[in-house]
Amino acid sequence: MAPTSDAILVSVVIPAWNSAGTLPRAIDSVLAQTWEPREIIVVDDGGTDATPALLAGYGERVRVFSQANGGPASARNRGLSEARGQYVAFLDADDHWLPEKLERQVALLDARPDIGFCSTATRVVDTRGEWVRDWPCSSTAAPLLETLFMHGSAVSGSTSGVLARRQLLLEAGGFDAGLRGFEDPDLWIRLAARTAYACVPETLTVVVRTPNSVSANLGGMCAATLASLRKNRPLLPAYKRGRYWHAACAGALADYAKGAYRAGERGRALAWLLRALWHSPLRRGRLVAGLMLAMLTGRAL
Repeated sequence: MAPTSDAILVSVVIPAWNSAGTLPRAIDSVLAQTWEPREIIVVDDGGTDATPALLAGYGERVRVFSQANGGPASARNRGLSEARGQYVAFLDADDHWLPEKLERQVALLDARPDIGFCSTATRVVDTRGEWVRDWPCSSTAAPLLETLFMHGSAVSGSTSGVLARRQLLLEAGGFDAGLRGFEDPDLWIRLAARTAYACVPETLTVVVRTPNSVSANLGGMCAATLASLRKNRPLLPAYKRGRYWHAACAGALADYAKGAYRAGERGRALAWLLRALWHSPLRRGRLVAGLMLAMLTGRAL
């Protein structure tokens, strides 16, 4: 679909904190998009590297805003508040897009007014660009709202994959900066309670897995995940707020327990499994018992 002079403006928000090494690739991948018109907003989140000088080289092609360090959610919210487009896309400074990403997503949202946000199939690579895994569109037929309680990664590409209607993002309240590490699934939950979602099956988003990312902070991630599940519990249908919700909490605790065990933190892992068992002794009991036995006998997970 060839964009026209009255085509929908897309605002692209890129949070940056000491990202001079990867930021040019992210910005250049936006400039290489086949979709016009677009605006690029970079929020310099209190970094101390060469990011300001780098951004100056892009001139008027990039709108730059600076703030004291508040984390990626705060930076994305600042960008959202400055965005002028009808649609808003988020792109982490480590990640990048393939050229038709925005065009395919705009075509989808333009053709389907019932859909408020969408993402694309995603490739996950390491810092050398080597393939790690594919992150396809979710194949479950269950409603996205309910699925996200069980699987926070159900939205392929997450922040770097999503394009959303700006007004819906504002109505949902943007990202919750208090849930660092889980702020993106938390927002998708709140959007899914308001609108429909779809996923473009072509791999058009590339996410870089970095060893020092927020997701490496297991304790913080676990606390943020459980806080989001508690906060958003009323959004579930009434019949899902009991055993289903408890099973979701138990599943999250079991997942983080596995991560802690692999990191050599067996005590923390077992403590999280006990909490999981309290939440869902029947639905998750067999899973938890199996994990406990494996950990107590020193088996690999």
